[in-house]
Amino acid sequence: MTLSPLQISQHNAGAGGWRLAVFKMAELDADLDHIIPSSVLSPFWAKLVVGFVSLVCFARSYDGDFVFDDSEAIINNKDLQSETPLGDLWHHDFWGSRLSSNTSHKSYRPLTVLTFRINYYLSGGFHPVGFHVVNILLHGGISILMLDVFSVLFGGLQYTSKGRRAHLAPRASLLATLLFAVHPVHTECVAGVVGRADLLCALFFLLSFLGYCQAFKESNKERTHFSTFWVLLSIFLGAVAMLCKEQGITVLGLNAVFDILVIGKFNILETVQKVLHKNKSLENIGALRNGGLLFRMTLLTLGGTSMLYVRWKIMGTGPPAFTEVDNPASFADSVLVRAINYNYYYSLNAWLLLCPWWLCFDWSMGCIPLIKSVGDWRVIALAALWLCLIGLMFQALCSEDGCKRRILTLGLGFLVIPFLPASNLFFRVGFVVAERVLYLPSAGYCMLLTFGFGALSRHTKKKVHYNIGKNLADQGNQTAAIRYYREAVRLNPKYIHAMNNLGNILKERNELQEAEELLSLAVQIQPDFAAAWMNLGIVQNSLKRFEAAEQSYRTAIKHRRKYPDCYYNLGRLYADLNRHVDALNAWRNATVLKPEHSLAWNNMIILLDNTGNLAQAEAVGREALELIPNDHSLMFSLANVLGKAQKYKESEALFLKAIKANPNVASYHGNLAVLYHRWGHLDSAKKHYEISLQLDPVAAGTKENYSLLRRKLEQMHRKDG
Repeated sequence: MTLSPLQISQHNAGAGGWRLAVFKMAELDADLDHIIPSSVLSPFWAKLVVGFVSLVCFARSYDGDFVFDDSEAIINNKDLQSETPLGDLWHHDFWGSRLSSNTSHKSYRPLTVLTFRINYYLSGGFHPVGFHVVNILLHGGISILMLDVFSVLFGGLQYTSKGRRAHLAPRASLLATLLFAVHPVHTECVAGVVGRADLLCALFFLLSFLGYCQAFKESNKERTHFSTFWVLLSIFLGAVAMLCKEQGITVLGLNAVFDILVIGKFNILETVQKVLHKNKSLENIGALRNGGLLFRMTLLTLGGTSMLYVRWKIMGTGPPAFTEVDNPASFADSVLVRAINYNYYYSLNAWLLLCPWWLCFDWSMGCIPLIKSVGDWRVIALAALWLCLIGLMFQALCSEDGCKRRILTLGLGFLVIPFLPASNLFFRVGFVVAERVLYLPSAGYCMLLTFGFGALSRHTKKKVHYNIGKNLADQGNQTAAIRYYREAVRLNPKYIHAMNNLGNILKERNELQEAEELLSLAVQIQPDFAAAWMNLGIVQNSLKRFEAAEQSYRTAIKHRRKYPDCYYNLGRLYADLNRHVDALNAWRNATVLKPEHSLAWNNMIILLDNTGNLAQAEAVGREALELIPNDHSLMFSLANVLGKAQKYKESEALFLKAIKANPNVASYHGNLAVLYHRWGHLDSAKKHYEISLQLDPVAAGTKENYSLLRRKLEQMHRKDG
């Protein structure tokens, strides 16, 4: 008779990891499965949904008229008309004035003006519908393209063996893209025809970024290979973006940040610490240099410098002429007043992204009064902004989670870098707040919001799923428990106790490989997790990996000296290996630590019985029953020993006592029948054989014994007859 190994489930909070390397890439994505259904996660359906939503959201603007700046940039702009030579577009600003003019705003966007001219030609005049439809379609296309961009930003740049880019975070990417597609702050860009400059700039900005990503398609884990062609093409597309609107050049900065953080896996905090500790090795920097980073940074720098130089030559050296009405803060005499107001403007832009409660096409003409002292209550807004930014930057730099660092840094980069030309930091701009300049930065906001929502969802849900799984497991509903334990682990990849319980259930269902993987990773994360070590040993024992199982049991005992259950399972291992003395010693240790350990007592009795040590088995059995007098399994085991020792009367008493305690165990009746059979009480034997077969009709040994008894009874009847 062999008893199954004991398994102990632990139900306390903890930390660990499951398939950690792969899971980290998709950790955030997994937190959003209750929002984004899997049916829309294929690239085709995701893009179809994004395109449809983006078009429907702004479709009502198709029949709008030319309004506000549209009049100057389109109706009164002679560059749209065929009488004006195409070459003049390259010498005029966005409004049709010569760049050399003192009245020019120096807005050099010839490619945007060219699309206006094509619109004018195709529609046969100033018919606004065609202009608006193009804007709506551009926004739809940009939104679809943003899905690929977010896929890289969230999931990293990974390619399959077939050369296809792996979409490792489809839910996070789709949610962020949908937020971008419907964000109300885009109304000015999409509904206002002059917003096409921002749309075209964004289009080529994203194409430049994706082109830069394409340069690393042939990279592998050992070395970073890249295509110079794609890097140069990315720079060219950045130049095209700048010819649509000035902020397009900032894509080169974003590409550089992406290259350093994602391609080079550069850890800023780690490098700073090495510098502070005067560590001359600086392996990280060396690795980046070997990967060609300096060469690519040189190309980006030369490309950006060339763009600025050419633009400077075309527009001339004179700055654009703005008035105090356009940007009052920039005319303030006090540097402090200028700094406070600029930061307040940043906070207003952040608020428009966070809560676009009110939108306005023109924030000039005193819409936002100047803050002239630190006592103004509005200073609270800029303080809140910087508190949030500093918190995000701290997490982006100091988090131990590389995936989290990457997402936060790239999200902040996408938020801040495209906004820099509108920040007043490098030159005076002609507005106070302009929603149109938030078109590209809003992508960074959507990314950060999605990440924050996923993190919040994970922290609020993980405990709930674990507790539900525990309750279901306690009720015996293993299938449902597995689902909830998996959810708890998915929501928190460092939840070792959920993994331990899940591993136990999988072991019971004979899914041993996955159970071993879960438990192995749990003890890797928390090496002193004794229960996980023990359960890992149980799984390894079932896989016939006996040496590994013994080591796991020994490690568990090392971390928890008084661990009777582990000694019991170690004894089971030794019994399987026919190391009988070691098995008995292990079980004896279990009973010393836990005198009521029925399984250990039982296995000692059974092993001694099976090896013919009946006297020792009897002694152990009596000792066990003195400690646990009402344990029917011990009564049964000792009764078997006494029966073999021909102590029939005492054996019968124990069998009957065990049956009284648990009358529906077939083996109890079957073994009592064997006792009566040997003892010569054949009628009693027949009775208990029949009861045993009623309880277990397929028990082969009982059937054979019953057949022998019936033949013997028939022979006796014939003799009597």
